[in-house]
Amino acid sequence: MNSALNILPLNKWLNISKYPFVISGPCSAETEEQLLTTAKNIAKIPNVKIFRAGIWKPRTRPEFFEGVGIKGLKWLKNVKKETGLLIAVEVANPHHIEEALHYDIDILWIGARTVVNPFSIQELAKVLNGVDIPVMIKNPVNPDLELWIGALERINNAGIRKLVAIHRGFYFFKKSNYRNIPMWEIPIELKRLFPDLPILCDPSHICGNTELLQSVSQKALDLEMDGLMIESHINPETALTDGEQQITPKKLQELIAGLTVRKEKGNIDFENKLEKLRIEIDKLDEELIDTMSRRMKIVEKIGEFKRDNNITILQIKRWNNILQERLNNGINLGLNKEFLLKLFELIHKQSIQKQTDILNKKNR
Repeated sequence: MNSALNILPLNKWLNISKYPFVISGPCSAETEEQLLTTAKNIAKIPNVKIFRAGIWKPRTRPEFFEGVGIKGLKWLKNVKKETGLLIAVEVANPHHIEEALHYDIDILWIGARTVVNPFSIQELAKVLNGVDIPVMIKNPVNPDLELWIGALERINNAGIRKLVAIHRGFYFFKKSNYRNIPMWEIPIELKRLFPDLPILCDPSHICGNTELLQSVSQKALDLEMDGLMIESHINPETALTDGEQQITPKKLQELIAGLTVRKEKGNIDFENKLEKLRIEIDKLDEELIDTMSRRMKIVEKIGEFKRDNNITILQIKRWNNILQERLNNGINLGLNKEFLLKLFELIHKQSIQKQTDILNKKNR
């Protein structure tokens, strides 16, 4: 599925002296004083090398604050001069890129709402062709890994080698404690497909509040993400956008200090014990696959029997009874209900498909 991405390692173009590496700044540039005061306080934190601020804001409704526009770039240029921090802004169309380059912005990022549209990404890629600038690409709003990869590929094909992915969570209809569900399995799969691709986590947009920032940031580090993008405002209570998810520079420093950086590997004794446990898991996985294969063969026999006796495939009452029984058994054994529900829904879907295929063969 994946094609190779021609990427420069993060440490080849960015001086990272402290881990976790952090990008921070307000959701929106509001005034020059707000930017400069926030940046000067953030610059005192050794982990922060990049200052971020939204200049053009893609808002749902036109009456909401949509950013200060080009004058914010002038403010950011002054922030860079005063603090020495690199500057990053979000771009959503070719004009944004042209203006950002004109004002010597160091890093661009492409937001979740833009990534959902391949036409928009291709237009940005055309402008970036031949430009040497780092580009960070957030995941699309919806949980679509292919769409995320497509955006990365289009920008990379334009010659951008300083490429970074940002995990900011996914919109989901289901009620949750999060503003955007983390769905950690998606960035994990992205990392598996592209091991050299730096992936940062944006806990601010995942959480949508400040209470969960610490735990989500820690989770990101535990999953070996390369850094964090956390929104910080000198006075969040007065912020024009997303004040509820921004923290002060002081709180940011406390959050970073409270994070535990774990080692990727332990000593020889630890690695030996870990390898033994992994071997046990490998054996169990083999047994699971074998069991699932045998189960599906029985499903095929059931399908053939139903076909020969002209019985409908789906028998919802029986399925509901089976599902509840399996859930109860699994929960009693300490398994998560939501995990079990997803697992058995997938098994049932595959079982129905197999029986449908058998019926269709008869009807040909």
